[in-house]
Amino acid sequence: MALVRRGVTGAVVTGGAGGLGRAVGAALRDLGLRVWLADVDEVAARAAADALGVRSCRLDVADPHACRDVAAHVEREDGLALWVNNAGVLHTRPSWEHPAAEVRRMFDVNVHGTMNGTWAALEVLRRRDAGHVVNVISLAGLAAPPGETVYAATKHAALAFTTGTLQDLRGAGVRGVQLSAVCPDGIWTPMLHDKVDDPCAAPSWSGVMLQPEQVAAVVVDVVRRPRPVVSLPAWRGGFARAYSAAPRAALAVRPLVLAVARRKQKAFARTHPRPGG
Repeated sequence: MALVRRGVTGAVVTGGAGGLGRAVGAALRDLGLRVWLADVDEVAARAAADALGVRSCRLDVADPHACRDVAAHVEREDGLALWVNNAGVLHTRPSWEHPAAEVRRMFDVNVHGTMNGTWAALEVLRRRDAGHVVNVISLAGLAAPPGETVYAATKHAALAFTTGTLQDLRGAGVRGVQLSAVCPDGIWTPMLHDKVDDPCAAPSWSGVMLQPEQVAAVVVDVVRRPRPVVSLPAWRGGFARAYSAAPRAALAVRPLVLAVARRKQKAFARTHPRPGG
């Protein structure tokens, strides 16, 4: 990043206490950035940061004022170069069965959290017309998997917000600030550890189950070579877009897709016991 050469090295990773957030933090540290792992669980964030040799802070991404405070603090300490919106919440069940609290929490974190973090970072980055916001979305932002429908709704919103805000930046004459969406397949992190036996979560096993380090490497690549939207694996992104573009065909192949996904999920459960289980 050009900003690093100018001494602007601060990078915030939300949801940084574990899983993908911790892996992204480690990868960005190795890139030469001064990483801040931000998480609503302050104790876990501090433990992860101590293990990586980086810093941490408490952050509830649903709180826009807290996001702005973190952005301002990192700007004062290191200069804010990068903000990665990684925090996410997944609940699975048929869409009409979600309690209101589950729906609210998914939207608060996955949508409002992404928006709050992006706006907080842009408040700083737009002033120097340089920097990057990376939003970790999901392939569920490209298609709506059954059983994960409300989660997919939040990810569709987050993806639309990301690409639309990039258009807004360019329309406002802001050329040096980058905004990217990373859309990975299922990732073996705590988000899925308790769902390996959940039939409603089977779509997360329908493609390629990724490790956090694989996705973190893609985040680093996007930081080095900014693109608006990157899917992982790329072929799954194409499949998801086709699935979404042809809803009648998607309904027709749904039983087969879910049967294959459930078989893969059960096979995965036999060879990958749940951590701590």
